[in-house]
Amino acid sequence: MRKLLIRSAVFLGGFGFIAGSVLFALAYFTVDIPDANAYVNSQSTIIQYSNGEEIGRVGTQNRQIVPLAKIPLNVRHAVLAAEDRNFYSNRAFSVTGILRAVVNNLRGGSLQGGSTITQQYAKTAFLTPSRTIQRKIKELVISIKLENQLSKDQIFESYLNTIYFGRGSYGVMTASQQYFNRNVDQLTNSQAAIIASILRSPGLYDPAFKEGNLERLQARFDYVKEGMIEAGWLDEEAAAKMKFPTIAPRSTSGQLSGPKGHIIEAVTKELAKLGFSQEQLLVGGLVIKTTLDQKAQQSAVDAVNKFYPSKAPENLRIGLVAIRPGTGEIVALYGGRDYLQRQLSDATQSIALAGSTFKPFAIIAALEQGIPLTSVWNGDSPQTFDDLGKPYIVSNYGDEGWGQVDLMYATKHSINTIFVPLGIKVGPAAVVDVARRAGIPESVAMIPTPSVVLGVASPRVIDVANSYATFAAQGIKSKPYLVSQVIGSNKGVLYEGKQETQEVFSKEVMADLTYALKGTITGGTGAAALALGRPAAGKTGTSQSNASAWFSAYTPQLAASVALFRDSASESLNGIGGLTSVTGGTFPARIWTAFMKGALKGEPVMDFPAPSNIGGLDPVVMTSGGKQKPKP
Repeated sequence: MRKLLIRSAVFLGGFGFIAGSVLFALAYFTVDIPDANAYVNSQSTIIQYSNGEEIGRVGTQNRQIVPLAKIPLNVRHAVLAAEDRNFYSNRAFSVTGILRAVVNNLRGGSLQGGSTITQQYAKTAFLTPSRTIQRKIKELVISIKLENQLSKDQIFESYLNTIYFGRGSYGVMTASQQYFNRNVDQLTNSQAAIIASILRSPGLYDPAFKEGNLERLQARFDYVKEGMIEAGWLDEEAAAKMKFPTIAPRSTSGQLSGPKGHIIEAVTKELAKLGFSQEQLLVGGLVIKTTLDQKAQQSAVDAVNKFYPSKAPENLRIGLVAIRPGTGEIVALYGGRDYLQRQLSDATQSIALAGSTFKPFAIIAALEQGIPLTSVWNGDSPQTFDDLGKPYIVSNYGDEGWGQVDLMYATKHSINTIFVPLGIKVGPAAVVDVARRAGIPESVAMIPTPSVVLGVASPRVIDVANSYATFAAQGIKSKPYLVSQVIGSNKGVLYEGKQETQEVFSKEVMADLTYALKGTITGGTGAAALALGRPAAGKTGTSQSNASAWFSAYTPQLAASVALFRDSASESLNGIGGLTSVTGGTFPARIWTAFMKGALKGEPVMDFPAPSNIGGLDPVVMTSGGKQKPKP
């Protein structure tokens, strides 16, 4: 019986060896090495300001490729001491390690360890993390083929740029930055030993990750140090000077946290429209230069923070967009306080009732039809007008009556009972046409009725900012854009941003419009912007029931729009920040002014063209086209 068992065991062992050999041979001839550089050279896409300073990164991995020659010897030796001291002399895989892993697997355990650096690189770069015999065989095949095709230095360089160090960092460069706030070539011997110690299992050794890790890391640190001494890479004197270093605290913020997350998201969406695939962005190692001005962007964030209403409701939204007139370059973009808390950008995605920011469209339509700023209208309140046979009752803010005043004065004080009949006079369809030409896209619904002039439509902040940039550019409309250049991993230019412009209004009409909108600031509802200290023109906007508040204005060099609103148009802004009534002349105008001060700091003071005085300077009395309703 015993002999039979022995024969059976031998037979089964022999059969298993033959089967294993066949399986290995089959794998060797069928498993190809993926592009050896595709993974390790996959770097985060870097997004930059127009001056080349970094905004943030996109990509599944935070990695910066470093040539082996630029990775100092103390770092290389520390990693070798920690992971594979005989790397330069051993084979692609460890036989004893594999046998130990197989035995463990046959006993019911997971397939584990015994990996050389070559195996670790093969597993990390080309294989899934699953622990099966099939994956292990693939790992061995790829390891052997790697060593047949690449030098040890090439494999080690790829490994050092591939391996995960925790804290979202891949490779020694980003690990050095995460743990010690410095580049890899600045690491001391002690810091290099820490980096090498952590890579074995960041979850077990990062001291900021969980309790007990610090003690494990200290023991591992000593192990690595002793290994360097034994290998002759570190002398006793240098080792004696190695003290356990101070490690940077773990950051809870990510690449998309804060306001910059909205910028990164907007850039990635624009790149997608330009034809760049998600894979290119995640692993392509691209450099994206944007149109954003670092000084202006910081000023936008500072302005919102400074004037953010105290004790504001959680669903208060503030959006800001600034555009360079005549080019379409988005200079600043504020889409919200924290992208990680809310992924909807209040600058480029959210919509809000436009309110009186639409009144300039009626002024343009009037000027194009020869109706001058000197035309006189009835500003009493309330008044009733005809809306396709139905009575349309219009009141001014606070129900204030102004009597007979000209269009210039009506613009300063945003008089509804003058702008509605003005819109009726020129035709609501003409107002809509002007809005479209200025920059309000077709996606924003606008119905040509008498109410359109009061901003019952709901555009995005970027739409209004672009329209006012058209005014600032003397009638030249531009397509807004964020991406100015895309540079590939080989430093070649893959895309160059192009300005798309079109003349949509005459300079004469724009000169008169700007003259009227200057009055809003010098003696009207936008007086808060006087603090800018340079010529500016713009319009406040407050929608029905104070559901939104806007300030949109421009200088010759820059146009910007700021809006405050809540998630629903049925929710009022009144009471926020201690104000009984939140209008465009309050928080929005203050934020706009503070922003422009910072954004234009150091820029020359420029003035606007003189008015053209379309229709002459003589007053022309206009009829409202409606029946005045006596005050109750």
